Amino acid sequence: MNATVYKSTGNWYIVKVSDGSDPSGLLKTYNARLLGKFKMDGLTSTNPIAVGDQVTIEMENELEGSVTITEIGKRKNYITRTSPANKHQHHIIASNIDQSLLFATLKDPKTSQGFIDRFLITSEAYHIPSIIVFNKSDLYRKKEEEKFALVKSIYEAIGYQVLSMSIENGDGVEAVKSLLKDKVTLLSGHSGVGKSTFINAVFPELKLKTQDVSGLSGKGLHTTTFAEMFDLPGGGKIIDTPGIRELGLVDISKEELSHYFPEMRALINDCRFNNCMHLNEPGCAVKKAVEKGGVHMDRYISYCNILESINEKSY
Repeated sequence: MNATVYKSTGNWYIVKVSDGSDPSGLLKTYNARLLGKFKMDGLTSTNPIAVGDQVTIEMENELEGSVTITEIGKRKNYITRTSPANKHQHHIIASNIDQSLLFATLKDPKTSQGFIDRFLITSEAYHIPSIIVFNKSDLYRKKEEEKFALVKSIYEAIGYQVLSMSIENGDGVEAVKSLLKDKVTLLSGHSGVGKSTFINAVFPELKLKTQDVSGLSGKGLHTTTFAEMFDLPGGGKIIDTPGIRELGLVDISKEELSHYFPEMRALINDCRFNNCMHLNEPGCAVKKAVEKGGVHMDRYISYCNILESINEKSY
């Protein structure tokens, strides 16, 4: 039987399969485990199977509803982060994704631009379209309103969709919900930015646990331990992910980093040197664009900071 992985809890997986016998189209759920050790071609990750994977299963114990995973299908795409246990290894967050939706906040907690850029770089590297949603707009004062207008203009100018939302008073929630229909959407962001609260607001039947932001640290508390996929009424799926405090880049070299900044990618062929790092080289089209405002200074600073962090890891 063919099945889809909905949750990974370490050694066991929750998979769903439709055998076509149920006219309502409901999926049968099984507990699954791996048959022996799997080695994915060209991929060194801490988890061989991820939420969203298409797998082949065989019945192990029908009474207990357990099955064995015998084969993993080819992935359309996947998105990774550095492994919490080993910063030099991948941990695959999810696979076979249509779009990623990054929840960010300007207050309680504040999402840094560096974090946003690292997430967008990862999505670009794995060919996953990204949308940025700023939640908690009800907390905005003049300073936050001006900051949101600036951030929105920066990212929309380079092709990203940026939305504002307040789950607290319902502003913008339906617009975000409408993006999810008939697509597999990865929801990500720091803990405390409102992922689970959003899911509960628009799909109360899922009843996800939520917690407030920690008063001591100002950071969100982790409530989602493992990535998990949910079927949406009316079509589509969402993948809720654990809150990410830091997003390290894996397997992205300093030479290719600028390729994942869309505004820089468009200029790379205009640089004098084909190995230009866009720092101090003469005839650099990217630096010229920064000076003229074609590449926003904040994005260029972000590029330089991320480039430096890759340099540090390479020694």
